[in-house]
Amino acid sequence: MSEDRRLHCIICGQHKAEGEGICIITEFICDNCEAEMVRTDVQDAKYPFFIHQMRQIFIEKNA
Repeated sequence: MSEDRRLHCIICGQHKAEGEGICIITEFICDNCEAEMVRTDVQDAKYPFFIHQMRQIFIEKNA
């Protein structure tokens, strides 16, 4: 049996097994962070943090 691929969550920085989250373009968000983002109100202090972290999805690595 093949070994699970570990992915780095762009929100919390944890390494999770493939299938324990979502991939958007080339970046990974774990299930826990995805659930927390969905529940977070736009007025919450953590909302800007999530927006900042998700910007990594659209920034080119070698720009």
